[in-house]
Amino acid sequence: MPRPRAVMRKIREVLRLALGEQLSQRRVKQITGVAEATQYDYVKRARAAGLAVWPLPSDVDDQELERRLFVSAGPPVERRPVPEWAQVKNELRRKGVTMQLLHEEYLERHPGGYQYSQFCRLYKEWRRHLDVVLRQDHQAGKKMFVDFPGQTVLIYDPETEAQVMAAQIFVSVLGASNYVFAEALPSQQLVPWVNAHAHALAFYGGCPEIAVVDNLPAGVTKAHRYEPIVNESYLDLASHFGVAVVPARPYKPRDKAKVEAAVLLVERWILARLRNRRFYSLGELNLEIRELLMRVNQKPFKKMPGSRQSWFEEVEKAALRPLPVRPYEFATFQRGRKVHIDYHVEVDYHYYSVPYQHTGQRVDIRLTASVVEIFLRGRRIASHLRSYVRGRHTTDPGHRPESHRRHLEWPPERILSWAEKTGPDTAALVKGVMESRPHPEQGYRTCLGIIRLGKRYGSGRLEAACRRALTVRALSYRSLESILKHGLDQKPLPATRSHPVDRRHHENLRGPDYYQ
Repeated sequence: MPRPRAVMRKIREVLRLALGEQLSQRRVKQITGVAEATQYDYVKRARAAGLAVWPLPSDVDDQELERRLFVSAGPPVERRPVPEWAQVKNELRRKGVTMQLLHEEYLERHPGGYQYSQFCRLYKEWRRHLDVVLRQDHQAGKKMFVDFPGQTVLIYDPETEAQVMAAQIFVSVLGASNYVFAEALPSQQLVPWVNAHAHALAFYGGCPEIAVVDNLPAGVTKAHRYEPIVNESYLDLASHFGVAVVPARPYKPRDKAKVEAAVLLVERWILARLRNRRFYSLGELNLEIRELLMRVNQKPFKKMPGSRQSWFEEVEKAALRPLPVRPYEFATFQRGRKVHIDYHVEVDYHYYSVPYQHTGQRVDIRLTASVVEIFLRGRRIASHLRSYVRGRHTTDPGHRPESHRRHLEWPPERILSWAEKTGPDTAALVKGVMESRPHPEQGYRTCLGIIRLGKRYGSGRLEAACRRALTVRALSYRSLESILKHGLDQKPLPATRSHPVDRRHHENLRGPDYYQ
């Protein structure tokens, strides 16, 4: 082991005082604190090495002086087999591989090699010559880092040549192999941000354990050093792929140094090459990015053997967990929606059924482009194909009770009896509403709303408004509310006119009399 610099300085001082100043050993001991026997050994070694004069030759530095004075002190370092440090670093990226294991394998091949402490020290010295990005130790299949560079690419209209958008470049990188993925997005909003993660994982062909993200508003609803709040749709993607989301600390770029270097790589080797190109669609831009990305990943390392592509194939690909069988579909969430007395819950003006036992409870809803899933305290209680028809119902027959408590508590006769307390016209309108629906339960809420209008406008006005609504066949809550709001209930009823028979019956076909 090389001697510390302080020891070499003291040896030089002993030689200067003993050879140059010709001081006695006792005097040298008083000045330097070096024992007389040690002084004698230093001087003897210097004379044997041909260095018995002071000052020493100018080309004799500390390393050369140590080599010439202690040439016989043990086997020289160069004679021991030196491990392939690049291979050692590559092996450390594999799961379960430790320095102790690699050292034991090294000694099996070279019994006279370095002991463990020297093995570790020499490896650390070798790492100092690597780039900052490669100096970090990352386990294969452990982390994926994501970020956006500040640079964008302009997209133009092919006909007018006007600027359409500034495409954002999504960048991700795997920690162990530095394997890079990049994709142009229309914006940094939630939908393209989440879908870009799905595309990146498909590109890698597997899932890492952790995704380290910047505190982008689309991904992190509220940045915090200790307890950041992650967007629900983003967490849904992470749950689908089995990836844990770990936001980086605010204003701490070293937490995601890997992707900072990858962003710089993309800017220099991809975006810089496209600086003079003119693009008219995101698809065209992404084709060029994918081709240049292949070159970047296959570009050989300068100070390490192999490339990002080879390291990914050899080290990281097998460590990634397999992709889910079911493809990912972007989802949004609605929290705390109440199940109404007709055991339906409203989602974007459409009504979906749940088991009637959950009437009156608060549920959470997960929405995709094709499916509506309803959860109660984290447990899915209903699932429907999504419908975009407003005002209609999607009902699972299994959710509807045949002769159960909720159905018995709210039969059509009970609502009719409530309406009869206001008047015969109110009862007739309520009956007409329930008869116009495929199932009476689907008209319960409309009927309750009609009855409750009497609390706001009075029973007399409600009865008059129902009489007018029956005349114009306006069998809906909104129509009745409009009549009361505009005071049409206080005006004479329109004269009865003979009209051709119209077999089209719909609550929104009110006829010309309604607008008089």
